[in-house]
Amino acid sequence: MPSPLIGPLEPGGWVRHPDRPDWGPGQVQSAIGDRVTVNFRHAGKVLINAAVVLLIAIDDPDLP
Repeated sequence: MPSPLIGPLEPGGWVRHPDRPDWGPGQVQSAIGDRVTVNFRHAGKVLINAAVVLLIAIDDPDLP
């Protein structure tokens, strides 16, 4: 079961955007302060403001 991500995001980790399930899973590329760059499977590279969007950590990007 996915859980809200609490604490620092680390490059290589997998996340989902809570408001954009159509983007699919995304792999964190970088995290500097509240600026998190995520490469989403169906949306490409997106800069996320983590102060506004609470990304959801996932263990397996191939699970729904």
